Amino acid sequence: MESTLSGLFTHSQRHVGTQVKTYVLDTNVLLHDPQSIFKFEENNLAIPVEVLEELDAIKGEQSTERGRNARRVHRILQELLPDSHSMHEGVKLPNGGTLSVIINRYLVENNWSTPAMQRLRAVVSDFTKKDNRIIASALFVQETFPPPTILVTKDVNVQLKARAVGLEAEDYLNDKVPEAPDTDTYPTVDLDVYEMQRFCSEGGLELAEEAAAKLYLNEYVLLMTPEGKTMPGRYFGDGVVRRLRFPEFVKAPGGIPIRPRNLEQQFFMDALMDDSISLITCFGKAGTGKTLLSTACALHQTTDEASRYDGLSISRPVIALGKDIGFLPGSLEEKMKPWLQPYHDALEVLMPSKSQKDPQFASKKVGKKNKKHDDLIASMHTPQPFHGGNGTGLPPMKPYERLIRSGLVEIEALCFIRGRSIARRFFILDEAQQLTPHEVKTVITRISESSKIVLIGDPAQIDNPYVDARSNGLVYCHNRMKGQSLHAHVKLSKGERSRLAELAADLL
Repeated sequence: MESTLSGLFTHSQRHVGTQVKTYVLDTNVLLHDPQSIFKFEENNLAIPVEVLEELDAIKGEQSTERGRNARRVHRILQELLPDSHSMHEGVKLPNGGTLSVIINRYLVENNWSTPAMQRLRAVVSDFTKKDNRIIASALFVQETFPPPTILVTKDVNVQLKARAVGLEAEDYLNDKVPEAPDTDTYPTVDLDVYEMQRFCSEGGLELAEEAAAKLYLNEYVLLMTPEGKTMPGRYFGDGVVRRLRFPEFVKAPGGIPIRPRNLEQQFFMDALMDDSISLITCFGKAGTGKTLLSTACALHQTTDEASRYDGLSISRPVIALGKDIGFLPGSLEEKMKPWLQPYHDALEVLMPSKSQKDPQFASKKVGKKNKKHDDLIASMHTPQPFHGGNGTGLPPMKPYERLIRSGLVEIEALCFIRGRSIARRFFILDEAQQLTPHEVKTVITRISESSKIVLIGDPAQIDNPYVDARSNGLVYCHNRMKGQSLHAHVKLSKGERSRLAELAADLL
């Protein structure tokens, strides 16, 4: 190993030791996190030349996150490898590791005589596929470089094929949250009867230092006496736990009242109605009320004279952030409607078409600031038999459709959110478990001081092939923001949609 290997590090620049490893990166790792190059500590890092080819094919995607990340990786590599000498010999990284772009000499020389290449050829036959060539490059590094070689890829099938030919392979673990026990219970705090009475009468209680040390800021807890009496609360820091604060019910303009049906929904409503909390993460399986409660609380606040929100913005990933919404005809709302149909369903429940005028809004004073809201509420009950009143015979406009037309409810496409500043909006991001941590960061950094964002989803239902239950943006955001004063987290486990939906969510 004293001689220079084509496309590998020279002996003077590579690290050799019992604890040093060589990581070969797949394209999807760099697209997932362009900064991953700097996160492998004092180890050797190798990028197959096939990865550069794949990045080159993706960099032209102007409106997608993949395209932006591919261009970002190219800029990083250009700075680290400014000439052919550095690319051929490899360079040292700021974190103490080394980086090189590798060319598989076995494929160049059509050499299939080595044991590793014979094993690979016995498993795969089509070497025009980039995945197979990347595995071949990793095998080349394994046979010609002393430290243990590990292929890092987020493609599960590539991992399996690599292991089949004797190559160690693993997922990119830097942004995976630690494994946590799977529990649907909230922490409990034991009180005696007199402490419980004081908590109920005063609305708050200072906990013992030992009990407070186990809680993080804004964590929801269940206070319990030896007799079995319980009360929910929220930890406000400095050893103080307080009662939940939310109205008896919430309702959309002209709609029906919505009340929490279980303890977890009380936690969720408390966070949704608290202006001091700007970010909420919510885990919950199908039918637990994530969509309905968040929408109801948002509309209740946006039509309140004292609210700081001018309206509700709703979005969800179209499979994943950055995917083009296609060439479907119509407006943005029409293109996004298939993806946002759950919110149309929720609005239909909250604002039935046959609802009558609610006296709650009838005597509301019209102020200059809220005139548009009061005009909107009045219009909910004005007969409009046709769309636009043009006598075309179209079906009557639904109440929630007027919310969208008025601008009180907006549909956001995530692929256009970069560069925006979302002010005075209540923002709901559904299916957040489909996003990568970087994509969730992109969305949250668009939220202005006067806005609130709610991330909801089910970490157990993920369609994005490059994230899982521990690396998706929803759980990553909760893990990193836990304990911050602006953040609260709720987990919903009890289904309220129907007995059938609850049974299917648990058993199927």
